[in-house]
Amino acid sequence: MTPQTRSGDVDPNSVHKVVTVHAPREIAWRVFTEKMGTWWPLANYKIGKAKAVDALIEPRIGGRWYERGEDGTICQWGSVLAWEPPSRLVLSWDINADWQYDPALKTELEVRFSAEGENATRVELEHRRLDRYGARRDEMRNIFDTTGDWGRLLQAFAQTAAAEGASP
Repeated sequence: MTPQTRSGDVDPNSVHKVVTVHAPREIAWRVFTEKMGTWWPLANYKIGKAKAVDALIEPRIGGRWYERGEDGTICQWGSVLAWEPPSRLVLSWDINADWQYDPALKTELEVRFSAEGENATRVELEHRRLDRYGARRDEMRNIFDTTGDWGRLLQAFAQTAAAEGASP
């Protein structure tokens, strides 16, 4: 289940991660899109002032991707650009290098779910258009690739989805 950087990853404007989830594709999709708050580390990976209690994706093109605080506040992270269950999701990631929502930023996160037999799913994540961070591109790429790490987030997702897939 360890996420890996895709071989040949030389594009300075994107980060690629791949993980195998030990659950059917439909379960992996559901856990990623409907249960993000169960695997996203909201204590540390949030932008709002209030304690974050959930991370949500509205299931439609144009829907919001956001965190909800315990006080009911909403802090948007981006929006849904493509919604193709259970195989493909594209979200805008509109969090700038100062960790504030910026609807003009529009970096993109594409997540693909490919069945590998009946009980496994290959999940590929690409965070692209990092050039939109301008002079801070390399700093942000390093965060997404190693220090903040989409791979670590995918690992948490894979563990949650595997547990969901094992439930009767």
